[in-house]
Amino acid sequence: MGIISLNNKDRLYWLGRYSERVYTTIRFFGESFDTLIDRELRSFDDFCARLDIPAIYTSGDDFVEHYCFDLQDPNSIISNLTRAFDNAVELREEIGSEPVSYVQMALYVMNSARGVPAPMMELQRVVDDILAFWGVADDMIADENVRNIIKVGKRIERLDLFARLHRPQEDMKREYYRLADRVRKTDLRYDPTLLEELRLLIEAGEMDYRGIVWRVDRLLEA
Repeated sequence: MGIISLNNKDRLYWLGRYSERVYTTIRFFGESFDTLIDRELRSFDDFCARLDIPAIYTSGDDFVEHYCFDLQDPNSIISNLTRAFDNAVELREEIGSEPVSYVQMALYVMNSARGVPAPMMELQRVVDDILAFWGVADDMIADENVRNIIKVGKRIERLDLFARLHRPQEDMKREYYRLADRVRKTDLRYDPTLLEELRLLIEAGEMDYRGIVWRVDRLLEA
């Protein structure tokens, strides 16, 4: 296992988080698309509240345009995908050119979808490119620690989002155990007490989603 600088560990971790954020938010956005664009309802208010982002949008159409495609909106899908790509480019030596190219293709598709009246088909292509990125990264990155740090970022982001979206307990359990297994395989510093508290919360009969989010966000030590 090679030595990874602290800066690159941070980039690998956030590459995992941002790529997962794009993947899961597109999936949730797609499941709720018809409701979110309803002209009579402000259903995007609940979407924004769950993800803890400001509901600055004026209508369903405005929400779709800006939440998906506005680079000036730091919470938009395209902003998160751009951050993933920026980290991937900086990590080219660690992860190789082919994984970077899939993130680049996802960003290209995202840019080309701007202004399309019904963008779900294009957004599905973005999802496909993210899945391809993860698959190629897993297959082609030789350093196990590099792969695992990306996956820790991915699993932390997914568990955070699943808690915010109030996913069923079985989903939460699955993602917790994937995260717990992965973080123990890295040289990242994490708080084992918080990891155990997360397990107890997720195994409990009634889900404390706020408590889960709080602990997930603090799991990795500074």
